Amino acid sequence: MRRLLIALTLFALAFPSSAFAKGVFHPEDEFVLHPWVSIHLGPIDMSINKAVAYLWLGTLLSITLGIVFMRVRFRAPRPGVRETIGEQIYEVAQVQIAEQGLPAKAISRWFPYVASLLIFIWVVNLLGFIPLPLSDEKFHLFGLKVPTLGIYAATASLSVTLALSLMTWVFTHVEGVRYNGLLPYLKSLVPDVPKAMKPFIAVIEGISVFMRLISLSVRLFANMLAGHMLILVMIGLMFVLETVWLFPVSVAVATAFYLFEVVIVVSIQAFIFAALSAIYIGSAIEPEH
Repeated sequence: MRRLLIALTLFALAFPSSAFAKGVFHPEDEFVLHPWVSIHLGPIDMSINKAVAYLWLGTLLSITLGIVFMRVRFRAPRPGVRETIGEQIYEVAQVQIAEQGLPAKAISRWFPYVASLLIFIWVVNLLGFIPLPLSDEKFHLFGLKVPTLGIYAATASLSVTLALSLMTWVFTHVEGVRYNGLLPYLKSLVPDVPKAMKPFIAVIEGISVFMRLISLSVRLFANMLAGHMLILVMIGLMFVLETVWLFPVSVAVATAFYLFEVVIVVSIQAFIFAALSAIYIGSAIEPEH
């Protein structure tokens, strides 16, 4: 089963849907979101597209993972593989993220949020490297239009990462005001400097606070987008140059990038996003004076 999965993955990497046009290759087309079901609420576009489908699937798998590894009762007298995996996930979320970024009085309230972020982003990132029939392009099979296999990461869409970052950004300031009061919290954002410099420093700190929203979203978006682009570009070289001699090199390099992204980047980016969210919320609850 494992060999079959690897073979299918390499096949999907070697023959991405946008690369069949000989001599022409546009890797950016993989990230164009065409509406599957058009939904508009005034100026707000709520259309269902490929990114939405990946997010739905990621949500379902995240819930399933939490139930299987955290909620299901275990009958075995000794911890098995499932218990061990569940404990490892819980330990990373609790010890490495929540306890490092949140004050003790806020862990019980915000641990579920940062743990959910960790699991959800990790699952969505990982889904982005599994060939799935959720492509916008289709081929004909017995008269039916069947979606081609493709890889796409919802977190390679800035709107997705920005929405996730916006939740953390809003929760950060809401908790800062709730724990400290509005005026004390606003005062805590400006360091103790001479009065003449305070307006200037207040503007700089205000920009810095806003840039947290941008940096948190762009970091995840850029890393996932860059990883997919590297894989697609390396595969696309043999189609652009129209030679089969590049096939071994292109597939080998693309596979190396693929393994690097799956083994390292997927987990690191999920961890960093959740850890920074905990740090931001914790620093707002107990601001430095």
